[in-house]
Amino acid sequence: MNWLHPALLLTGVLLTALSLLGLSLQLGWRRSASRRPHHILFFAVCAGVVICLALAFAAGRRWWALLPALALLLLMPRTRPGRARHWRLALACALAYGLGAWWAW
Repeated sequence: MNWLHPALLLTGVLLTALSLLGLSLQLGWRRSASRRPHHILFFAVCAGVVICLALAFAAGRRWWALLPALALLLLMPRTRPGRARHWRLALACALAYGLGAWWAW
């Protein structure tokens, strides 16, 4: 069984949850909420992308297609939450992951 496809899908679901939670924090819908779940999801997405990279490499797929998403994710802590650069980089991460996952599929 090839584990790459479920890993790509699970990482995509985690990235979607991360984006929706970040959007709710950005728009102030969750003012009293802790930011800890957002950070936990961020680290889970980073780990998922690394695992997908390794699985794609082992399967002989286009693993390099996921490198831009990983690079953009690693740049994320350098931006300030709530600023335009942060959500633009998050959107670029999501697009890079979507394209990379499509190429690595």
